[in-house]
Amino acid sequence: MSDAADLGLRKVVVHSEETHLEGGRPADPPMAMHGVAAVIANPWAGQGFVEDLRPVIMDLAPQLGALLVPRLVDLCGGPDGVEGYGKAAMVGTSGEVEHASAFIHTLRFGNVFRDAVGGTAYLSFTNTRGGPGTTLSIPMMHKVDAGWRSHYLTLEMQVQDAPAPDEILVAIGASTGGRPHHRIGNRYTDMEEMGLTEG
Repeated sequence: MSDAADLGLRKVVVHSEETHLEGGRPADPPMAMHGVAAVIANPWAGQGFVEDLRPVIMDLAPQLGALLVPRLVDLCGGPDGVEGYGKAAMVGTSGEVEHASAFIHTLRFGNVFRDAVGGTAYLSFTNTRGGPGTTLSIPMMHKVDAGWRSHYLTLEMQVQDAPAPDEILVAIGASTGGRPHHRIGNRYTDMEEMGLTEG
């Protein structure tokens, strides 16, 4: 379990939504999307330009994964309930976008999520700067196949008092299915029709 003091953890925020009707037709079963976000102190705040971010990344990124992943997996009913996944981070206005990127663009964070749910695809992402209440977008795709457009989803969530200027909001998201009534085909259909091959 992560040490809240190490992370400078102020709060954990959970967002859940279910789609029961899409295009005038019932979603059977309903498709759920869940997000879990941690509001943490920016460990580089007030230090000016820090050349080497890796020591902090190596220490804190695994702790963030250990904090967020079990909660999200539980919301989905277990690892098999997760079909789509993604990640996002937002740094407050006094920080660099690189500070947000630091926590989500490392295997020490991403692999905690992938391993927990049997994922093999990369985690789609956003990394941005914003203030309290700014919408955080978590893009998702299928956990084992990035070519399945049915699972190209975006979960949006807000934390009304975060991130403060010296904080970072780090989040992961998951879906229990693809878009209800998806019918635009997938990457492989396009490639076959266009006579293309993976390169």
